[in-house]
Amino acid sequence: MAVTGVPRAGDPGDARGDGRPVLLVLRGLALGDLLTAVPALRALRRACPGHRIVLAAPAALAELLPLIGAVDELLDVSGPGPVPVPAPGLPAPDIAVNLHGRGPQSVGALCRTGAGRLLTHAHPDFPGTPGPAWRADAHEVRRWCDLLGWYGIPADPADLRLAVPDGTDGAAGGTAGARTGPVVIHPGAAHPARRWPPERFARVAAELRAAGHDVVVTGGPAERELALRVAHLARLPGENVLAGRTGLRELAALLTGARLLVCGDTGVAHLASAYGTPSVVLFGPVSPALWGPPPDGPHIALWAGWSGDPHGGQPDPGLLRIDVPEVLDAALKLTEVSVR
Repeated sequence: MAVTGVPRAGDPGDARGDGRPVLLVLRGLALGDLLTAVPALRALRRACPGHRIVLAAPAALAELLPLIGAVDELLDVSGPGPVPVPAPGLPAPDIAVNLHGRGPQSVGALCRTGAGRLLTHAHPDFPGTPGPAWRADAHEVRRWCDLLGWYGIPADPADLRLAVPDGTDGAAGGTAGARTGPVVIHPGAAHPARRWPPERFARVAAELRAAGHDVVVTGGPAERELALRVAHLARLPGENVLAGRTGLRELAALLTGARLLVCGDTGVAHLASAYGTPSVVLFGPVSPALWGPPPDGPHIALWAGWSGDPHGGQPDPGLLRIDVPEVLDAALKLTEVSVR
């Protein structure tokens, strides 16, 4: 078991072992999943200020937790569990909260922690555990706010903003004036079904560069070859490929002042929402009504209206119906707004 201390702003050091009751939150998923749970995490902090909040999530997300300001520690867990609690230094939780899914794996994993109280959606395999019914048509942000609301804990779905990383120039959301950062092209996604073809991303990048914008290509270490291909096709210099060279905090810092983000339905889109960064987000197998950016932000969600398998091994047919001129029109519209 690995537990990472994440002191809140103003706290003098690691919060572990201080005698506070533990509130354990399971969200063993990726970047976008964490960011859609931010309003719920903050609601839990407000509702339980005397608890030590431990988030069970992948260790790679730890560097973003200080920007959320609602979590004391991270317990390295991927997927629905098992959750290795109780353990030395981490007793059975007073409260366990299932922000992972509807079960039965996640519900069972939290039941086995010996929590005094479990907040989760109802599941027929656990008839003695109350909770609201799962709604397949709920937006992911609202889903977890509504779950807490069922238990009497108010949560604001609009509470998505993250703190600006230390040392970042400029203001998040462009509040200090016009954005002067680059246009960010992010061609990757966890599954091929949500990846728009690199040739199309390259055409968008080339056109935006021709329009006078600085363009960079981002991604994780596993996406560097994809990013290099996009840059090569767009005739961007090699130093403009940031994929594999930025951690999550650096990526967050980049987006605080970026002029625009163009990406698929993936985690970095939620970072743009967190900083009010103008974004063009391409949706394929999943509707933006379920995972899209806030409707009142500087964001354009493009979707052909087709639903499919988000874990598919080929680009979704609906995603392929989005063409380059449509993306360019949206991008140029938002870049005009971001420089005013």
